[in-house]
Amino acid sequence: MVRQPCDPNNLNSSSPRVAVVIPCHNEGAAIRQVVGGFRQHLPEAAIYVYDNNSTDDTVPVALQAGAIVRSETMLGKGNVVRRMLSDVDADIYLMVDGDGTYDPADAVEMVRLVHEHHYAMIVGRRISTGAAAYRRGHVFGNRLFTQAVEWLFGRTFTDILSGYRALSRPFVRSFPAASSGFEIETELSVHALTLRLPVGEIETAYSMRPEGSASKLNTYRDGFRIIRMILRLFRSERPQLFYSMIGLGLWLIALALAYPLFVTFVQTGLVPRLPTAVLATGIAIAGLLSFSCGLILDTVTRGRREAKLLAYLAAKDERRKL
Repeated sequence: MVRQPCDPNNLNSSSPRVAVVIPCHNEGAAIRQVVGGFRQHLPEAAIYVYDNNSTDDTVPVALQAGAIVRSETMLGKGNVVRRMLSDVDADIYLMVDGDGTYDPADAVEMVRLVHEHHYAMIVGRRISTGAAAYRRGHVFGNRLFTQAVEWLFGRTFTDILSGYRALSRPFVRSFPAASSGFEIETELSVHALTLRLPVGEIETAYSMRPEGSASKLNTYRDGFRIIRMILRLFRSERPQLFYSMIGLGLWLIALALAYPLFVTFVQTGLVPRLPTAVLATGIAIAGLLSFSCGLILDTVTRGRREAKLLAYLAAKDERRKL
């Protein structure tokens, strides 16, 4: 997406209510810098810090910096994001991690695109400014997951795991968050793709954490959780393809078992391995049932998708009437 020059004061002309929502767990070393940065670039925005069972001085530091501090006791970023988006009332939500790695200056452009061009979501695509800011393993994992989402749901984003996003009110009101951890960004991205909502990306600098701040992301544990979320969304959002692939696999197994029996039957007129024949028949029937389940669940999924799209459109109409 091509950037255009913007003035923070332009956002005040039509007065969109902007809320900066920051999930935090032990970010005492960075949260003052984060709140101050967004206060500088979005002076009219309400800044919310949602503490997730921090054991350091995150809460007092955030209060001193001028943020509105609330808490969510269920541990996990997804739980915090679900609470933030349900509690806070705004026209535009600027979601950002509290670790000080994202550039608050880009928030003005992200908010402007949502407000003026009516995007449902703008994602800040991370451009690393230091070798240690974006670890190679995380870069590889992000590319792998992005490719998987592209293959399953279509291409729109090049950084589906970015924690820097501007969300419109209709998007938030139509999003049934189910994640509990770092897979929440994947769920946000897939929600936009399955509803075919207007979305975009801008490049944003991704910096090292400040001294004393440590990453909460566990490469392997959270990587497996993201894989599980992608598979769960694949099953729930594209059930016909999901169960058709299972049915095809079962039919191939049944064919491999039945072929030698068929050859023997043609040559001798006998079926000497009756248990194998029964097994092949059972697997073929299971494959047929899998295809049938896919067709039925696809109808259910279309109904769920239409309900979410109606919620999105209803929120847009609500905003127009205000």
